[in-house]
Amino acid sequence: MFNLSRINRFWHLPVANSWRQSTPGSPLIEVEDSISLRVLVLALVILGIVATDIAGETTFSIWAIPLSVMGAIWSYYRRRDSNVPVKFCIAIGMLVALGAFFGRLVEELNDTRLGLAELLIQLQVLHSFDTPRRKNLGYSIVIGLILLGVAATLSQTLAFAPVLLLFLAIALPTLVLDYRSRLGLQPSKIKNEKSKKKNYSILNYKFLIVNFLIIVGLGLAIFAVLPRFPGYQLRMFPVSSPIEIKGSFTGRTIINPGYVRKGNADNQGSGTGQNQTGQPGKIDNGFYYGFNSQINQNLRGEMKPKVVMRVRSQAEGFWRVLGFDRYTGKGWEVSRNEDVTTIRRSPWSYQIFLSPPWSTGKTKEVVQTYTVVSDLPNLIPAMANAKEIYFPTPMLAVDKEGGLRSPVELSEDLTYTVISEVPYRDRTLLTQAPTNYPQHIKKFYLQIPEEITQKVRQRTEEILANYNRERVAKSLKSLDSPYEKTLYLAQYLKQNYSIPENALELPYLSEKEDLVEAFLFKYKGGYPDHFSTVLTVMLRSIGIPARLVAGFSAGEFNPFTGMYVVRNTDAYAMTEVYFPKYGWFAFDPIPNHPLIPPSVEETQTFSVLRQFWHWVAGWLPSPVTGLLTNVFETIFRWVGRAIAWFFALFSQGWVGILTGSILATTAAFLGWLGWSQWRDWLNRRWLNKLPAMESLYQQMLQWTAQKGLGKHPAQTPLEYAKVSSQHHAPITAEVINEICQAYVDWRYGGHAPNLKRLRQRWQGLKKTAK
Repeated sequence: MFNLSRINRFWHLPVANSWRQSTPGSPLIEVEDSISLRVLVLALVILGIVATDIAGETTFSIWAIPLSVMGAIWSYYRRRDSNVPVKFCIAIGMLVALGAFFGRLVEELNDTRLGLAELLIQLQVLHSFDTPRRKNLGYSIVIGLILLGVAATLSQTLAFAPVLLLFLAIALPTLVLDYRSRLGLQPSKIKNEKSKKKNYSILNYKFLIVNFLIIVGLGLAIFAVLPRFPGYQLRMFPVSSPIEIKGSFTGRTIINPGYVRKGNADNQGSGTGQNQTGQPGKIDNGFYYGFNSQINQNLRGEMKPKVVMRVRSQAEGFWRVLGFDRYTGKGWEVSRNEDVTTIRRSPWSYQIFLSPPWSTGKTKEVVQTYTVVSDLPNLIPAMANAKEIYFPTPMLAVDKEGGLRSPVELSEDLTYTVISEVPYRDRTLLTQAPTNYPQHIKKFYLQIPEEITQKVRQRTEEILANYNRERVAKSLKSLDSPYEKTLYLAQYLKQNYSIPENALELPYLSEKEDLVEAFLFKYKGGYPDHFSTVLTVMLRSIGIPARLVAGFSAGEFNPFTGMYVVRNTDAYAMTEVYFPKYGWFAFDPIPNHPLIPPSVEETQTFSVLRQFWHWVAGWLPSPVTGLLTNVFETIFRWVGRAIAWFFALFSQGWVGILTGSILATTAAFLGWLGWSQWRDWLNRRWLNKLPAMESLYQQMLQWTAQKGLGKHPAQTPLEYAKVSSQHHAPITAEVINEICQAYVDWRYGGHAPNLKRLRQRWQGLKKTAK
């Protein structure tokens, strides 16, 4: 039989006693009793959840915050109990949350950030019901920080900034309390000499505020000057959840919400109507009239500004939407609208491969991520020469003008990513481009109505001839190439024709009037898009292939989010010109627009700093902006050359490496020397501003700290003097004691010190020490 007496003897063994003491609920387990630390940790977690809601537009806070508060209260009151049933329930809940996450993961294969954030929030809520120890609170701090990081990657507006600053403001005292708890420190007792009462101080608020301001200032400075090296390390780009297509998709229909007409509520913008046929009318005040298979430029009016999308791009550019090849006299149309190519992606990936135009020139890969804020047509904005797109629909279409078309309209919150091979704009190469245009280029991009061909050609040749006459007199460069002719004509239109101040001032065109003819010979100007139409037709009249392209300008750059905020009023049309071997390049003849649209440059390492400066310069007067621009450009040019020269040394063999190492060491030494002198100067400046007795006392403390015995902040001057007598020679300790006693009498007793004698003794002590 089983002997019960043996069990009784086991409980008296030392091992059994040790096991019993280590069981849950034993007073030997260290728990965290600080309510302040627990409240601050809970605040950090709540801020992480709120930040995720703001950035991801989710509603986790509705259920997660109340449950986290309940869990924190429960955990505090049960911190000394074993809570074994609760631990089992938490484990089961975590397994359920993990299973739900894997279920959602199938639908969010490409962008799992929100799914992971939701899983983390669920785990934190469960974890909040069992946080007896400081280590458990540390886990919660890390979770709050991770949630803030997820929110940072999702955020596209400045609404995230206040949460970030508040998180930092709470994190600083949290770290202080956590550190004090690790050291086992109690609140320090500070005696008030006047009230004779002892106050308990846990945090030094002045210290926290100063550190907060320093961290924010350093963070903004580092963010502004931090180099942005182009290139994504991962090929998993932001994309919305999959969108299923209902019915067949041919890509021939353009869905524009701005073209809803009476009796036709399907938003099909490819039908006929006053917006397409050239009849007089008004534009839609919310949608750009040019995003359609036909564009009627005999419309009047203006749009009400609203944000339509946000773009994160490696380079500033023109977000191209679609191109037009046939001029109708009062607008444009896509003559090959029915000739589109549909492309289907793999069911396992959002990636769709495209076929960018062939080019022999140098190109640069540019990644852009678009987030739609307001409904747009099913035309997909992208930088020119897109080669890959990550899009939520299983297929899309590409037209003959390089435009991308979606099976559905681009609705609010839709996100997609495009990779483009953007060509560098080398003026020398484009000037030397041949003029033997392919037959299919001449067929579609030299078309002009016969009624105006002769008249427009004569006017264009007259403008170029006038320049050639001036060129001889002023020794200017000749216009021999299509590229130079295009530049000059675009600049000529900018300078010699104008945009009416009143949007309704320009009369409608009559039935027999031609837009280009009226612009050049009757009204001497027109609306912004009219300038691009006129330039395109003028180029065609002298045998240079051109087409009209519509899209969005880069928009307003936000230096804090790193995104371009694009509005509907940023949409406009400009001219693209074809150069054999190099492809299509855009020119902008619209007044107050840059002649050459923004595109890739040789170096964009400090692009954020440059964009930040452009944002600041917009608030400054023009003369100040010009002066500062020249100064900064000169500084950065020389700094860039110096850095490039320095790194080039290391590619010149052992001699170069040795030279570079010597220069780096010398620069480091000079930097250290300069920093030391600067710090000494600041210290002397600070001491000179202090009262004489305070200054002498601080000099004494700095000197003794250099000797290896600094004063602890918790020590009083007299306590420090007493400790000094045990570590210094009697003469040194006597001087220290005398200065400390005089300082206390002056500071707290109001007695005037004998500064002359104290200074003599202090100087004598320093001489003796030397």
